[in-house]
Amino acid sequence: MTSKTLSLCDKRWISLALLALVVLLWPVSQASAADEPDLIFRRSTVFKWVSPNDKLATYGVDDPEVEGVACHFTVPEKGGFTGWLGLAEQVSDISLACRQIGPIHFKGKMEQGDDMFRQRRSMFFKKMQIVRGCDAKRNVLVYMVYSDKLIDGSPKNSTSSVPIMPWGAADTALQKCGDFIQ
Repeated sequence: MTSKTLSLCDKRWISLALLALVVLLWPVSQASAADEPDLIFRRSTVFKWVSPNDKLATYGVDDPEVEGVACHFTVPEKGGFTGWLGLAEQVSDISLACRQIGPIHFKGKMEQGDDMFRQRRSMFFKKMQIVRGCDAKRNVLVYMVYSDKLIDGSPKNSTSSVPIMPWGAADTALQKCGDFIQ
């Protein structure tokens, strides 16, 4: 072998080593707007003999900017060896339900369509997002979940509404979501 060939081989090995390091250190799921979601339960949907089954997983997450609101979402999780390694691209079928779970208090100003929660659904290009808005006329918080890709997203989505209501006799100061939209 010539020194030029060795150099090319060394570059390939270095590139492969760096790629392997990125794959190992890159988190499989990354939340940015809210904390990591709480896994409520999983159910198998497709049995596989040797590798992990395909599953539906239901998670819960609290809105980080609106105290007293929680959302639950169910996502399909690919099994097989690629799913187990975190290399499978997850499908975009996601359901969403958000509810008032206590007195509602806004922590600050928000914009319409702000990310409430974000999670990667493939190694590099696909992510799921839960965004929040306010229907000021009806004093209702509106949450929408969808997934997008770098090139083409999916029109699949789900929406949930949370009417802002008093929570018990002590909750007399009913806040208006329109007062907190920038």
